Amino acid sequence: MIEFLLEPLQFGFMQRALLVSLAAGLVCAVLSCWVTLIGWSLLGDAVSHAVLPGVVLAYVLGMPFSVGAFLFGGLAVGLIAGVRSTTRLKGDAAIGVVFTGLFALGLVLVSRIPSQVDLNHILFGNVLGVTDFDIAQVLIIAAVVLVVALLKRRDLTLYAFDPTHAHAIGISPRRVSALLLTMLALTVVVALQAVGVVLVTAMLITPGATAFLLTKRFPKMLATAAGLSVLCSVTGTYLSFHIDTSTGGMIVLCQAALFALVYLLAPTQGVIPRALRRRASIGDRATAGTGSPVS
Repeated sequence: MIEFLLEPLQFGFMQRALLVSLAAGLVCAVLSCWVTLIGWSLLGDAVSHAVLPGVVLAYVLGMPFSVGAFLFGGLAVGLIAGVRSTTRLKGDAAIGVVFTGLFALGLVLVSRIPSQVDLNHILFGNVLGVTDFDIAQVLIIAAVVLVVALLKRRDLTLYAFDPTHAHAIGISPRRVSALLLTMLALTVVVALQAVGVVLVTAMLITPGATAFLLTKRFPKMLATAAGLSVLCSVTGTYLSFHIDTSTGGMIVLCQAALFALVYLLAPTQGVIPRALRRRASIGDRATAGTGSPVS
């Protein structure tokens, strides 16, 4: 076990991969709690896929990928809002049209410049190949998102649970929504480096969904999601090193496996404990109904 834990740390690329994976896992977990409560899972999926053309153009122009990703993430949010406000289409239809269109544009750009852009690195991440500059921008963006989340946690939480009450006490739901969307776009930028465009959605949804099944208190949900996501990030990175698999894929697979365990075994929300309680309740009612004669 000691060798299992220490061997990867002898390599600089693994140290950098662990650092980026931890940062991405932590910031995604925190934001995933609000995304889960508000019901923005599909929107997170849209933003994560819509940034592809921005990342491609950033690579082509020699710019930091975070700039292109953030710009196109904001563009996607703006287009979705515009389509929803100017047509009779519902939100899910607007999201589907915008994110598939932008994602297709990214694929077309990649196919036109295959020698300049590695499609696999963009789609599935390249956490083992991050540079010091990549680490710096990931840590800075992650720190900004976490600080804003800490400072605005009251407004964000109230907006998630009751936007009408938030408006009544002077909190602008539109501003909070815009802030959360900006944080979502920045979080996608952080996670792109670790798991790529395709798997960002899982990191933005699974930790919050898992924690939601384990607790009913939001502060505890935040802490649980962050702890589980960090655990999966470390475990997935280690496993990818030892069995030579995709790091991003292994991190998300660990999150999915943990969700499956919680779904089945969570004390109050798990499928198996609930089935056992129902069976016990039916047995108790049957016993009470038949009763036994009293002498």
